[in-house]
Amino acid sequence: MSFWFAVVYALLGCAGVMVLVRMWIGPSMLDRAVSLDTLLSIAVAAIGTLAAQRQTPFFLPILLVVAFLGFTGSVSIARFISVQDSRRPPAKGGQREPAPDRGAVGEAGEVEDQW
Repeated sequence: MSFWFAVVYALLGCAGVMVLVRMWIGPSMLDRAVSLDTLLSIAVAAIGTLAAQRQTPFFLPILLVVAFLGFTGSVSIARFISVQDSRRPPAKGGQREPAPDRGAVGEAGEVEDQW
């Protein structure tokens, strides 16, 4: 049985290295955000594999915390990217087209349509 755990750890390690390479050379901020989310998912899988290998539920609360932090971080980064994208200056010689199905947050917190 330990052979299969070694195989799983090796595959998770290879996946982690590939994600780190993608994070390093990612041309955009969105690529880096997606690779960070994927890296946290790989960490959750590794912790789950460790819990299965040791046959203990001790690691399950840690899994929940890491998964929650990964989700919260992904939502925060997506929100940050969308706010930065809406403040981007228009291209030369014309106005910028608004993105479809995207609203801007007004001063009172309500979502205003950009059309």
